Amino acid sequence: MIQLSLNKTEESEYRILCLGSHCDDIEIGCGGTILKLIENYQHVVVYWVVFSSNEQRVQEATVSASIFLKEIQVKKIIIKKFRDGFLLFQGIEVKECFEQLKQEFSPDIIFTHYRDDRHQDHRLISDLTWNTFRNHLILEYEIPKYDGDLGIPNFFVHLDEALCRRKIQYILDAFPTQNNKQWFREETFRSILRIRGIESNSPSNYAEAFYCRKMLFQ
Repeated sequence: MIQLSLNKTEESEYRILCLGSHCDDIEIGCGGTILKLIENYQHVVVYWVVFSSNEQRVQEATVSASIFLKEIQVKKIIIKKFRDGFLLFQGIEVKECFEQLKQEFSPDIIFTHYRDDRHQDHRLISDLTWNTFRNHLILEYEIPKYDGDLGIPNFFVHLDEALCRRKIQYILDAFPTQNNKQWFREETFRSILRIRGIESNSPSNYAEAFYCRKMLFQ
């Protein structure tokens, strides 16, 4: 397994941009990796941006982001209220949000949706991420769901079991409106972490997986 070491010291500021179409996407897709980065780097700065929500879910999303980012001082949580499932038809307004982000924040790493995700909202956010941030390290996360669109990721982050438990518990606690969905279960989240752990030969048995289209080796 080839390993990537980020060119950062303990004193470096590490800037992370998290992008999610819906209120639990970031947490499901890369929540464990975010927690691990916060543990490993002292000066983490996070922009956490969710595009689709409603009055009820915006409260859940705000609470969830605050829990995941509770250990860091510098953060910005942005919860937009675009209509779920209709981001494609509000493309101009969504694109304007990306342009504003580009002016405000220059991240070291970006987490966004997988480009071959079958949910139209997810694909739009992925496409606009690449359109807007062309000179950045972008990792595309995956969301297990009914469509059966999981692919073959090529970038893995090993997570210990305690970190996986924290991620899963934070998600289940923060999003009670999703508890009626048959897939929104601890076993779902743990299963995908276990499968990716097998694929990457994780010593702890667990991992989050990503799709990295472009990476520069210097």
